[in-house]
Amino acid sequence: MNVTRRVTANVPVALLTEAQRVTGRGLTETLVRGLELVRRSAAAEKGARLKGKLQLDVDLETSRERARR
Repeated sequence: MNVTRRVTANVPVALLTEAQRVTGRGLTETLVRGLELVRRSAAAEKGARLKGKLQLDVDLETSRERARR
């Protein structure tokens, strides 16, 4: 189920206009895309903080092999 929430916000006109031009979409689609990018960047930052903290023992050659048909 896709639940939505109606919001009222003061957004800089120039920023919104440029964002809509870049996406080629309407207001709602552009705002949703922006919120998705915020969520994605937060996940990327969280992953970046893990750099050097995980010890992985992976044989890259073995993991790249595919079963022959």
